[in-house]
Amino acid sequence: MSVETFNPKQTTTLETPKKVMADNAAREGQTMDIGAGNRIGFISLGCPKNLVDSERILTQLRTEGYDVVNTYNDADLVIVNTCGFIDSAVQESLDTIGEALNENGKVIVTGCLGVKEDEIREVHPNVLAITGPHAYETVVEQVHDYLPRPEHNSFEHLVPDHGVKLTPRHFAYLKISEGCNHRCTFCIIPSMRGDLVSRPIGEVLDEAQRLKVAGVKELLVISQDTSAYGVDVKNRTGFWNGMPVKTGMTELCEKLGEMGIWVRLHYVYPYPSVDKVIPLMAAGKVLPYLDIPLQHASPRILKLMKRPAAAERTLERILKWREICPELVIRSTFIVGFPGETEEDFQMLLDFLDAAQLDRVGCFKYSDVDGAKANELPDAVPESVKEERFERFMLKQQAISAAKLQKRIGQQMDVLIDEVDEEGAIGRSYADAPEIDGMVYLNGDTELKPGDLVTVTIEHADEYDLWGSRVV
Repeated sequence: MSVETFNPKQTTTLETPKKVMADNAAREGQTMDIGAGNRIGFISLGCPKNLVDSERILTQLRTEGYDVVNTYNDADLVIVNTCGFIDSAVQESLDTIGEALNENGKVIVTGCLGVKEDEIREVHPNVLAITGPHAYETVVEQVHDYLPRPEHNSFEHLVPDHGVKLTPRHFAYLKISEGCNHRCTFCIIPSMRGDLVSRPIGEVLDEAQRLKVAGVKELLVISQDTSAYGVDVKNRTGFWNGMPVKTGMTELCEKLGEMGIWVRLHYVYPYPSVDKVIPLMAAGKVLPYLDIPLQHASPRILKLMKRPAAAERTLERILKWREICPELVIRSTFIVGFPGETEEDFQMLLDFLDAAQLDRVGCFKYSDVDGAKANELPDAVPESVKEERFERFMLKQQAISAAKLQKRIGQQMDVLIDEVDEEGAIGRSYADAPEIDGMVYLNGDTELKPGDLVTVTIEHADEYDLWGSRVV
């Protein structure tokens, strides 16, 4: 399948799931007699949290004996798991639904955009059924309505204990909660996914253990607000392997850190509770990597955004974290051109970049999102000013990133290999999350395979990536 309108600079769609689904379909097509009438085409758009929803739906369908195919023509029905976070993602989702309808004709829609059923049906009235996010059982029931249940043979339709994964075998996303309690004015996620609901800690740790046994070398912990894990249940005590464990981020990280694989934390708000995790990073239990969506540095703009943290306290906390764990790498995202942002506000943001020296940074130009409170704010920033500020921001951060990566030259770093082709191996260090950060290139090293963990001497760097040679 293809989505011709896909533009990685505009949306959050991940490339890896597409490649994994194509590889799986090709491999199963060589060994499996696909029966007519129960073949599912699946397109997963959006962030890693959406990806986990796709994995759960596919796991249930495969358990029931449905086959997953990789072309519209081979599919008896197509499921599109949509993203609706920003306008470009909404448009991509609508375009993808339209492409699926044109190429196949039988389409079920789920995911974040599904909460706006009227908007979808206005453009695509022939969609068979629509649900919102994490509606796993409902989607499967809708499939039952339009496709016959296959004759199930447990020997022919084996599904691994860890379920169907849309990531390579060596890394996986571990979603620990749904929803969010914050009401940021630029965000509509709570209206789509609801308030925070933490998964039972025993269930999360069981899944992590199954993934490790299946060969996963890296767990990427995700949620809408990882720092708030367990707040909704008042950090009640759960059980894992017969032992009591409190439901909280620190306790979760402690247990994950005992599994002997990489553990990477995403979507971490800079609450004081994060302070307790930094010593685990310094001790090598958890990767010294934090993905913190800071969004801005001006106190006035942060207030307009209704963000839950102040920039000055965040900077103090970052400096303290680095005292405890000097190897700590921090990635973040920011918005420029938010309504009411003045040149003074923007300069505060640039000054913050200078002071914080963040390792990995993404930037978005503000755009209205249907249903977001920020749409009602006065003093919209002209598009030309947004673009000019975006360029200045990126130039500032590129210089910071390049300088920090130059310091890596001569260091030895552990690298997890993601891909090997005729030119060599491509991997990531602890400083790099898949799809969003940089890469480490081992030119000419074609003997490795995905999932290998090797030690590399860094020999060259640019603004985002590293090059090196394996230590033999």
